[in-house]
Amino acid sequence: MAKKKKIVKKTGTPRPTADGGWLMNKKMHLIFLFTISFLLYANTFSHDYTQDDQIVITDNMYTQQGFSGIPGILTKDTFYGFFKKEGKDNLVAGGRYRPFTLIQFAIGKQIFGNTPAVGHIFNAIYFGLTVILLYLVLLLLFRQRMKKEGASFIALTAAFIFAVHPVHVEAVANIKGRDEIMALLFSLTALYLVVKSYLEKKNSLALWGGLVFFLGLLSKENTITFLAIIPFAFYIFTKADLITIVKKMLPVIGATVLFLIIRFSILPGGLGKESMELMNNPFLKIEGGRWVVLTFAERLPIIFLTLGKYLQLLFFPMTLTHDYYPRQIDLVSFSDWRAILGLLCYLAMAAYALIGLRKRDSLAFAILFYLASLSIVSNIVFPVGTNMSERFVYMPSVGFALAIAILLYRLFDKKILKEKIPTPVVGILVLIGVLLGGKTVSRNMVWKDNFTLFSTDIETSTKSAKLLNTMGGMYYDMAEAEKNPAKKQDYYKKSVGYLERTIQIHPTYRDAYIRLAAGCNKSHQYEKAIQYYNHLAKLYPDLKEEVQNNIQITYREAGQYYGEQKNDLQKAFSYLQKAYQLKPEDVATIRLLGVAYGISGQAAKAIEFFTKVTELKPDDADGWFDLGIAYAQAGDKARGNALIQKARSMDPEIDARRGKK
Repeated sequence: MAKKKKIVKKTGTPRPTADGGWLMNKKMHLIFLFTISFLLYANTFSHDYTQDDQIVITDNMYTQQGFSGIPGILTKDTFYGFFKKEGKDNLVAGGRYRPFTLIQFAIGKQIFGNTPAVGHIFNAIYFGLTVILLYLVLLLLFRQRMKKEGASFIALTAAFIFAVHPVHVEAVANIKGRDEIMALLFSLTALYLVVKSYLEKKNSLALWGGLVFFLGLLSKENTITFLAIIPFAFYIFTKADLITIVKKMLPVIGATVLFLIIRFSILPGGLGKESMELMNNPFLKIEGGRWVVLTFAERLPIIFLTLGKYLQLLFFPMTLTHDYYPRQIDLVSFSDWRAILGLLCYLAMAAYALIGLRKRDSLAFAILFYLASLSIVSNIVFPVGTNMSERFVYMPSVGFALAIAILLYRLFDKKILKEKIPTPVVGILVLIGVLLGGKTVSRNMVWKDNFTLFSTDIETSTKSAKLLNTMGGMYYDMAEAEKNPAKKQDYYKKSVGYLERTIQIHPTYRDAYIRLAAGCNKSHQYEKAIQYYNHLAKLYPDLKEEVQNNIQITYREAGQYYGEQKNDLQKAFSYLQKAYQLKPEDVATIRLLGVAYGISGQAAKAIEFFTKVTELKPDDADGWFDLGIAYAQAGDKARGNALIQKARSMDPEIDARRGKK
């Protein structure tokens, strides 16, 4: 009879299968998530400062002062250091108080100087840490509701989708977007600590959670939405009763009260009045030749069209842009199907969330996370200064990523519970990673510098007055710096083209009219320039004196152009005489008239005007030289030669300078 084999009881955890090892290996998950999050943005490390970086970094006087600028950062509106005077810093209703990231930038300036690579690297690091915190938070929450395998799958999948989603590029590739990153990083950390405080019965963790939450509020105000999100998490994922939840929330509530006291002491205007400038308030329309504020009923369809656009970007982030200023988002009514569809989608989500809340449904939590964090930037509670922005959905996208992860789990829960990720799920996640991650990497390149960003996104934001104005301004500046005459004129004409589209959308855009009139002048479209200058003076009476001076210059330069470049003396005289009437003591205009009269053979008139030049500017050698030539042409060569000699004595180089031999 064969002997029975002795069964040896193994100690420790059995070695899992390959699939099971990956699914349950927390350490590997953390390494994988941070690595992919960091590397996705590695191609931004060579990028320059872009977009609003100048407001918070390069042109912010407090940031540029380094350590010594920190007191100013803590005691002023976030934009004060850029505008450098009261009033201009509060262009958007309510102002902005976000000192934490500005302090980081000031420290960076002190240690590294103005080095954009450092800012980009830190953004990628903080983003990677955020993805890790999201994973840890979800792992902690879902392990209270389901088996470890399911919790691990949902946490890993949601964090992965969040990491690769290209809608986050604006927040991460733009250094200024760190306020978004830090707000979510601290908010998730606070959620983790407060819930862990309850689970481990350690009150100290809740206190640390309150401190971290305060730092989140100092980073960006949308952190405050976690006042709702944290209790939702408690209710759905734990057995804590209402009193316990309130007790655990006390440090967070205290941090919020402290922040609001500080904020409103520094920005005493509260939420402020609505701006009447379209670039700071998209909810305006022109009636009777003036801007009026849309009613709440008129705003709602625009808001729900915008909210629908957010969902579109989350599901299909194919066309991205940094600019959604008026009128990239149209003024619409509920007769527009897009507004109706947006309304129906959000009503359906709200209904599911409310019903699911009673059932402690985790999908309801994902929806509530999305709705709560989006609420503060939705323009429903108060206007935020623009219709929408992709960075505004950075925090809400956590809810989206979580919802997708939960739905995938519910489709394949039985197989996942066997510690194996099903092949179809692997395929779906690989496809998501390739498509979304690839889009993230390619979209990063658009943020290389301002010209690349603006010239790329103008193809998408074709109706944004702000971006059109920016492009017009950039081409104008390029023209001013260009040496090649043909390229110079091409740039001026492109500038005018963009700026004319700008004022079609925003017919009272002050900056656009100023640059447009100047561009028309530089591109020899003088009548257009005069027209735009006159309209500008009508719109803004405070600019009347400046405008009149510019009109006079335009007439003078038009006269010079037609006289010297086109050989059209009739037009030259017409423009120069108008310039002379506007400013009879302008030496440049008087000299040009003298030249024109001399060329036309009217020597007496030439002498008259060159004499005025010498009277107004007696130390000007050129004036005496021109007067001498005029006398010589009139037949008085002796006097002419005497005046020319006088000019030479004043400026021995005058012959060489004027091309004389």
